[in-house]
Amino acid sequence: MAQEIRTLTAHDLFRIPDDGYHRYELVEGRLLTMTPAGGRHGVIVGRLHVALGAHVEQAHLGVVLSADTGFKLESGPDTVRAPDVAFVARERISRGGIPEAFWQGAPDLAVEVLSPSDRRRDMEQKIAQYLRLGVKEVWFVDPAARRFTIYQPHESPRVLDESDTLESAELLPGFQYPLARLFTFDV
Repeated sequence: MAQEIRTLTAHDLFRIPDDGYHRYELVEGRLLTMTPAGGRHGVIVGRLHVALGAHVEQAHLGVVLSADTGFKLESGPDTVRAPDVAFVARERISRGGIPEAFWQGAPDLAVEVLSPSDRRRDMEQKIAQYLRLGVKEVWFVDPAARRFTIYQPHESPRVLDESDTLESAELLPGFQYPLARLFTFDV
C-alpha cells in the first residue's frame, strides 16, 4: 500500500513550534530540517551580517535579514527558503512595512555559507532555484576552501579568494569587504 505524503504550505511552516534546535525550509511542499551549523559557519554569517547591515543602514539601501527569515518563493506547492543572510532593497519594501510572516518573493541578495552537514549538490540546486525565482545575486561561501562565489542570473559565476575584496556595486553601492577578514579565525 502506498503511503501518502502530506504537502505542507507556507502557513503550516509558519505555525511549526520552535524546538530550539532546528531551522526549517519548505521546498515544493516538502519540509526540510536543517541542523545547527558549526562555529566557523556562525562566525562567517555573523561577520557578513554585521558588515552588510552597517553599510545598508548607513546608506539607507533597505534591510538586511538574518537566517531566521523565510522568503516565500513559490506557491502551489509552496517553497519557503531562509538564506543565512539576505538583503531586500528599500524600493521593494511595501508601504505596509516589514511583514510579520514570511517575506513574499525573493530577496535581492541571498547569502549561503556551506556548513559541514550541507551537501554541495543540494546547495547548487538551491542557488539555481534562487536565481530562477528572482534573486539578483547569490553569494556562496565555502569556508573549508576559503572561497567566495558570486552568482548572478545569466552570468558566469565570479570566484574570489581571501586575497580579494568583496564588492557589489549594483546592489550595494560603496560596499567593500576584504575577504581575508572573513576567513581569519584566530581571536
